[in-house]
Amino acid sequence: MPPSKTNVLPQPSAPDLDILGDQVTIHPGGYVEPTVPDDGPERNIVGHMARFRESPLDFLREISLYISGTGWRAYDHVIGQPIYYPGFSDNMKTMVMRTPMLQQRIHELADKRLEVEEKEGLFAYAPDQNQLKSKRRNEIVASLQEVALGLTDGMICKMESNRFIRFAYYSATQLLTRAYHQGIHVSSEEVLRLRSVAETAAKNKHSIIFLPCHRSHVDYVSLQLICYRLGIALPTVVAGDNLKIPVLGTFLQHAGAMWIRRSFGNDALYTTLVQAYMDTLLQNGFNVECFIEGGRSRTGKLLSPKFGILSFLMDSVLSGRVEDAIICPVSTQYDKVVETESYISELLGQPKPQENLKDFLSASSVLSLKLGRVDVRFHEPWSLRSFIAEQRARVSDVKPSSALSDPLSPQSRIRLLRTLGYKVLSDINAVSVVMPTALIGTVLLTLRGRGVGKSELIRRVEWLSARVRAKGGRVAHFAGAPTSTIIERGLDVLGPGLVGRIDDLPETTYYAVDRFQLSFYRNMTIHLFISEALVCAAMYTKVKQGGGPDNQRISFEALYEQVGFLSSIFRGEFIYPTAGLLPNLHRTLLGLESDGVIHVTSSDTGMDLDDAANTAAHNTLSVELSTMERKNGRENFDFYNFLLWPFIESTWLGAVSLMGLTPPGPQQSDAWLDIRQAQEMTQILGKTLYFQGDLSYFEAVNKETLKNAYQLFVEEGIVLIRKSSIKNSPSAIRLAADWTPQRGSNGSIIPEGRLWDFIEKIAKSRREGKNRRDGATVSTRVLRLADLVGKELFEIAVVPGDGELLEDQRRRARRKQEARL
Repeated sequence: MPPSKTNVLPQPSAPDLDILGDQVTIHPGGYVEPTVPDDGPERNIVGHMARFRESPLDFLREISLYISGTGWRAYDHVIGQPIYYPGFSDNMKTMVMRTPMLQQRIHELADKRLEVEEKEGLFAYAPDQNQLKSKRRNEIVASLQEVALGLTDGMICKMESNRFIRFAYYSATQLLTRAYHQGIHVSSEEVLRLRSVAETAAKNKHSIIFLPCHRSHVDYVSLQLICYRLGIALPTVVAGDNLKIPVLGTFLQHAGAMWIRRSFGNDALYTTLVQAYMDTLLQNGFNVECFIEGGRSRTGKLLSPKFGILSFLMDSVLSGRVEDAIICPVSTQYDKVVETESYISELLGQPKPQENLKDFLSASSVLSLKLGRVDVRFHEPWSLRSFIAEQRARVSDVKPSSALSDPLSPQSRIRLLRTLGYKVLSDINAVSVVMPTALIGTVLLTLRGRGVGKSELIRRVEWLSARVRAKGGRVAHFAGAPTSTIIERGLDVLGPGLVGRIDDLPETTYYAVDRFQLSFYRNMTIHLFISEALVCAAMYTKVKQGGGPDNQRISFEALYEQVGFLSSIFRGEFIYPTAGLLPNLHRTLLGLESDGVIHVTSSDTGMDLDDAANTAAHNTLSVELSTMERKNGRENFDFYNFLLWPFIESTWLGAVSLMGLTPPGPQQSDAWLDIRQAQEMTQILGKTLYFQGDLSYFEAVNKETLKNAYQLFVEEGIVLIRKSSIKNSPSAIRLAADWTPQRGSNGSIIPEGRLWDFIEKIAKSRREGKNRRDGATVSTRVLRLADLVGKELFEIAVVPGDGELLEDQRRRARRKQEARL
């Protein structure tokens, strides 16, 4: 195939540093370690951390260096505020308990309790009511103070012992470099910039707020190791209390973890306590780390931002209680993520196991594997105060210097918080490095055949790496080594459990063994090509019809409508460029045309991006596959479609499952269904459709994508949600009246109405192949199965007046579904 017009030489990048135990090695940008036998130099690199079995004397000498604190290991002259000294925890607790907001909240709660007791008549017969009430108020305040102090002690990180952190660093490095044998790589340019920012922040007593993406438990370990090795004050890591397990929880808390509940509920004291702790950290210049996505991404791509802790941090600066804080978005990428196998189990509907030390230790078996390297990149840090001022000035049309003093409405605050969250995600994407395993996984899952020959795999990986660079992305390990070497290395890391290899053929052939797990690595690249994928999926509505070029040509109006529709239904899945739909569409068309994928016909000689709306309104425009793309077998056009088809399939499945929520009869018309069971039934429906050939991708049944689809249905008003008044009880769901399909005289669901039209619009961009064709027979079969699954839900439905579901019914339904999942 001719080279793409956008295949440009990669720009030289700053050297990389890799950290392996005591050794920090500098490499040219994109350096690749040569592939060598196990007894070669690569193993010796891992040997920078001495192993007891290999060299007991070196092992003991190395431990003594950490115990004595020799050189940089001492960690007693850090860039930042003082940490790891005796009494640190007591000082922190004192500062938190003295915060005015916490004391005010305690007294407010005491007054409310006193009012309740007074209404209950507890002081009615007292001879001196005022004196008794004052005494009772003091008792309540003292009790709340004690509760708050206990909560604070369980929440805060306890950076008490410098010797402990030296031991923790040594232990963590030993474990990490056994699994990720090529160490932690960072950019020297970014590290120098970060140190400079840290020095300035320390002088001004400003905190650095590290906001990494979250794909693995290794994320916070790797960032802590980098900060320690570079002499930057370790951040306080915001962690869920599900990790607060015996032994390990205590270790992590002393290594920098602070514990918060997964849900605050209506606990006003706890909410205020968290805000008071955040204020205390930021007011005193302590660094903080929290994950912008909340939990770990089970799918490989960035999740939508979670605004819990981010809201507390923004409020500290927005309120003026904190002068400023420095935001540092962080990208952490892996050759291979340790937890992917457990992620797949969870995505297929298996309940997430509770964290415990036994599972943690059993997971340490991966430490004998060679999982490649961890790549950590730091975006250029920026001022949170300046960001807030600029955003408020943009809305209120005033100077940034005076914007912070203006009051902010609740709606404006939510909008500001969302803008902050999505800016951080955009910055993370901007510095993310695409690893070789992600390139290999993407290529294997975007080809039509069962497998691919070695020469074709090399060609497509080279094409993909060029496309990544052309889109402004970064590719690890490419300059300085042949592509074949890089691919071999990536295949070794992925292992035969993910990618199979057949050697006794005319050409070595590779094939995807576990497509579901490989999709995790493919999803690491999709953010770079989402605009192209949306356009190609919209064009596919005509291309799938077959025939000649004239029959497959799509008008601009039809293209614009379908791209807008797909963009809307995937707004919870992907991050789009901020320019707007029409300008982004035109830029994408221009890019695809310059790459030789499509041909654009316009009444004008070109498209004026500065006047895109006028271009769309007045130009007669159509789009079709280019002649070159047809000759090349649509391989690049198909590549973009393959990226998006699994998500289209999953959203279609979710929409089809809603047909099953059609009430079987008038008596169930007001029934509410358990939303958790409805989503689990959707997975069961999806598995059935997959094995019967009506669903192209097994990964379409993954829980996270279906959950996002259901959230879309709520936002679109297709379904109604009723929150449960019982703690930890799931919400209930039912179809909105104007979206509910009708049933025929025989009781079957009629495929028509608003919901069916919505499903059909999604289906226009679904993939067709030899094993699946849309048609009346398929529609009838799919609807019958959806109805069959839905009727099981109605058997245990919540009907008005019946109250909540009986517990024995819940347990029976849960056991039945878990057996199926």
